Amino acid sequence: MFKIYMTDNNVIYEETKAEPGCWVHMVHPTVQECEQVCGLLGVEIDTADLMAALDEEESARIELEEGYTLILVDIPTLELRHEKEVYTTIPLGILLTQQHIITVCGKETSILQFFQEGRTKEFSTKKKMRFVYQILFRIAALYQNNLRIIDKKRIAIEGKVEGDTEDFDLIELHELESTLVYFATSLRANGVVLDRLTRYKRLEQYPDDQELLDDVIIENKQAIEMTSIYRDIIKGTRELLSSIIDKRMNNAMKYLATITIIMAIPTIISGFYGMNVKNNSIPFASHPFGFGIVAAITVVVVLLVLIVLRRKKML
Repeated sequence: MFKIYMTDNNVIYEETKAEPGCWVHMVHPTVQECEQVCGLLGVEIDTADLMAALDEEESARIELEEGYTLILVDIPTLELRHEKEVYTTIPLGILLTQQHIITVCGKETSILQFFQEGRTKEFSTKKKMRFVYQILFRIAALYQNNLRIIDKKRIAIEGKVEGDTEDFDLIELHELESTLVYFATSLRANGVVLDRLTRYKRLEQYPDDQELLDDVIIENKQAIEMTSIYRDIIKGTRELLSSIIDKRMNNAMKYLATITIIMAIPTIISGFYGMNVKNNSIPFASHPFGFGIVAAITVVVVLLVLIVLRRKKML
């Protein structure tokens, strides 16, 4: 699927044909759609470059080809995993020709919807490099927003430390930590692309473009720092929860061991009186109040054991 957009006086509208200065947005395109777009734009673009963003393993990079430039960056998104939404990253392809800009992504993303809905000031499809920098700025901002959401989830789990902490919380922390690893890798790769763009002189840039690019670099570095900080905090939280769960397990085992010791006392005493021996050889066996005396002795022994265990903090 693909759509063609143009802007006029900062107002974006959808076109049916490709004009110089237009933006072509492609979502999970087929080979036929790629060939159709090339025909509409009148340019020769390698189909593999147009479909590069559909491969989730593609790394962020810039490739300078004859007649066009390919920019691949990683963007954050949500995916359904084990019936649960988790954060991950997917490639976004930006192709620049002499008169057009093409964006390619495996699925719809809020980053480009922001432009499609005309919610960006001073946005023009004709100013290609500025448009690219605006996209990159939105990507860095989305990373930061998702990182804050991840930190809120971590705080919610941390709030359970004194309450009902479960193994599920450790699993969720592990998933958040894995997400931060993906984010850190993608942000560093995007940083390399931004560094190359500072030396990029192939397409025309406007005076304010360099300042916007500097802002994008700052936002990307800030996102990298946030990722590193949150990952360290989550690691500490995970280790804390793991220690608390282990301690609770040890306390439970200690409690069960204590119960076993206490229950063993009457069992042993009653076992003596259950042996098949002469009554005269067992204390109080012939006494009329023998049962009561033995029961009282058992209770006293159990109470003494309880006192000893409590002093040793086993109860």
